[in-house]
Amino acid sequence: MIKAYLEENKDRFLNELFDLIRIPSVSADPKHKDDMRRAAAFVKDKLLAAGLDAAEVIDTAGHPVVFGEKIIDSAKPTVLVYGHYDVQPADPFELWHTPPFEPTIRNERIYARGACDDKGQFYMHVKAIEGMIAGGNLPCNVKVMIEGEEEVGSEHLGTFVAENRDRLKADVILISDTSIINNDTPSIESGLRGLSYVEVEVTGPNRDLHSGVYGGGVENPINVLCRMIASLKDEQGRITIPGFYDKVAELSTDERTELAKAPFDEAEYIHDLGLNAVAGEAGYSTPERTSIRPTLDVNGIWGGYTGEGAKTVLPAKAHAKISMRLVPNQDPDEITELFSRHFQAIAPSTVTVKVMPHHGGLPYVTPTDSVEFEAASKAFEEAWGKKPIPTRGGGSIPIVALFEQELGIKSILMGFGLDADALHSPNESYGLFNFFKGIETIPYFYKHYAELKK
Repeated sequence: MIKAYLEENKDRFLNELFDLIRIPSVSADPKHKDDMRRAAAFVKDKLLAAGLDAAEVIDTAGHPVVFGEKIIDSAKPTVLVYGHYDVQPADPFELWHTPPFEPTIRNERIYARGACDDKGQFYMHVKAIEGMIAGGNLPCNVKVMIEGEEEVGSEHLGTFVAENRDRLKADVILISDTSIINNDTPSIESGLRGLSYVEVEVTGPNRDLHSGVYGGGVENPINVLCRMIASLKDEQGRITIPGFYDKVAELSTDERTELAKAPFDEAEYIHDLGLNAVAGEAGYSTPERTSIRPTLDVNGIWGGYTGEGAKTVLPAKAHAKISMRLVPNQDPDEITELFSRHFQAIAPSTVTVKVMPHHGGLPYVTPTDSVEFEAASKAFEEAWGKKPIPTRGGGSIPIVALFEQELGIKSILMGFGLDADALHSPNESYGLFNFFKGIETIPYFYKHYAELKK
């Protein structure tokens, strides 16, 4: 359906993606505010060039949202495409083999920040839509919403969605910000974990002290913080916060058996990550630990002197950032409150503790027996020659649950990335195969969805 158009325009598609990647649209860093607007303008222009009837950059209280649409027939179903043009910070820069915002092809992969997450993935939709319009075979109405705050919690998108319900009215939301099992085994994620993200601060003395003069007589906040964090899990890998597991949705034996059909090579997993062994909650496999079970991880910890050489300081403060991935029925606000109460309760009287909530999001599950999921499954089967396996994702896209709450429609997580793409890490990459295969596969979703919705 689109293969000939894709073949004719491969180089142009890739060059356009590279131009987008070169814009350092880091939403977390205020110094990139102009780059964020530049990236939004780029996306708007490409939506118009793809053949959409209208596209605009819409301001929010944070970074802008890009919205475009093409309505071919009000009686036909409408697909709302969601993605994000913002990217994670590229630090530490010294660990990149090539500059993070200068896309480089090595071993048939695009290396750059945002190559997969999510510029490469959402741009597949722009080019797939272009191909369908150019060929005169766009079978559904299409709306496109590309935001600029996903990597910082989509803080202002909820307000945007609530204020634009009529504009965003659709039958299904199509998202490519997830992964497949491997290039030989297509899959569709039927669920995502939620998120509670907090920062903690432990304060001891009113100033940094000489560790020789005061060491042994004054509690060291870093030592305290380490003890407190260590106590948050037991020897079985279970989180010790009271009430943490009270609402966790436990999967049935049949459901776990179905998920276990996805191929997984633990030895290869260990080798690829340079590990000696896997770890995690007792009683669950590695794929289960990273998808259907909640977690608690320290994402950063600091305090005292960390520069070159030695400085014998007993620090006044210690800090950590902690994320908790949540599963169905866990509410991020409730979990954040449980964490805060517990962390305060386990602090010794020698220090004071502050817990500062950051962003969060609800977990999400989409039914695998819906028309929308069937259309995605048929699309993969037609493009890849084999039926995709339903999986559960370990990551979080907080806005997905909000879409259902505000718009009343389900999302289909039709991603094409790989776990090996090093998202959020130095040397992030995206396979050329995956980029082009995504452009080929997406139109089949529209085709089958239009047929199934008749």
